[in-house]
Amino acid sequence: MNPTCFKCRVAAPRHQTEGLLAVVTVLLTLATSAGGAPAGLWPSFLGSHHAFSPEVSAVVERVWSEPTLSRTVNGPRAHVPIDVYVAFVDVPEVTAAAARFRRLAKYEVQVLDDDHYRANDGEGARGHYQILRRQPCQRVIFSQGEHAGPILGTIKGSALTILDLEPRGDAVDLTLTAYVYIDDPVAAALAQLLIKIFGLLADHKLTEALRVTAGVAEWAVDRSGGFCEWLAREPLQPVRRNRILAALPVCTVGLLELKEIPPPLPESGV
Repeated sequence: MNPTCFKCRVAAPRHQTEGLLAVVTVLLTLATSAGGAPAGLWPSFLGSHHAFSPEVSAVVERVWSEPTLSRTVNGPRAHVPIDVYVAFVDVPEVTAAAARFRRLAKYEVQVLDDDHYRANDGEGARGHYQILRRQPCQRVIFSQGEHAGPILGTIKGSALTILDLEPRGDAVDLTLTAYVYIDDPVAAALAQLLIKIFGLLADHKLTEALRVTAGVAEWAVDRSGGFCEWLAREPLQPVRRNRILAALPVCTVGLLELKEIPPPLPESGV
């Protein structure tokens, strides 16, 4: 490696760490310590690998058995009922739109089907992800993404993330475990080095999406926050909007009232 180039990379560790971690935190990713290596070639909690396409199975097996790094982190407690938080996890395009409206993040999410999404974080990271497993208190997500930066260029990687939700009355505690595989060997080695040195920064990046989701969900349950009015006017697919309404029935009443209000008359040119 060119020593001058190496010096440039070390001179901006924060920038490089954020870039490397952005590969696997395009949307869903929650400070503790590095996790241990998983046992076996295939995660048993996913059932048979035959349930997934050969392409997905092969990459999941590689990420699980040979991760570049792994992290287990605790997210901030979300002060909402678990069904509300899960609703925003399961309709990420609505969460992203609300986050942009509230200026919490720049995320953009496109729905491909009920389990597949394309996303970018508005800061150079983009990719797609698939929900592999849905349980009442858990989601398992497989993602592939890339981040373009001025020094390391385009870094590509894959991740298997397990989001665990624990109800606490009208709140929910969040724990996320991420297994990450970075394709480029140089970038992978640098990521491992920086994770050891800048672990807290890594955890901050990993918790970002969960903080955003919690912020949107807490806005939604705030009766005086204006979420229901925003939801009624936002151009969303009805079936996706209805998932939020099912968790927030108070917004259904507000939506019906809003539809009964006639549009304002144009001003007369006096």
